[in-house]
Amino acid sequence: MVLCGANAYEQKYYFNEKEFGQLPDSIKDELHIICVLFTEEVGGIFTIVFEEDGSVSMDVVCAEDDFYYDEVSSGLLIKQVREKRKDLLESLSMYYRVFILHEKFEDVEEN
Repeated sequence: MVLCGANAYEQKYYFNEKEFGQLPDSIKDELHIICVLFTEEVGGIFTIVFEEDGSVSMDVVCAEDDFYYDEVSSGLLIKQVREKRKDLLESLSMYYRVFILHEKFEDVEEN
């Protein structure tokens, strides 16, 4: 399930308001900044998604004829976001598992 994303080609940002509108504005703002800065730096279409198990993934795709897209920088930037925003990503995963997948908080907290 897509949480949010940014598209360098259309210069647009998307947030899944229907499913995640109840998240605090500060979290929404932080996600917006992460996505837009990512596409500004490496290009392509960047999305933050939840996997079926509740884990958070970051995906990037680019147009076949996009010669400006930097795949190496993309991988490095994803790694950097994972390291610097570890707490945010873990909190989002917990939120998704408890409020969307309806797992018990105690079970999620143990993992």
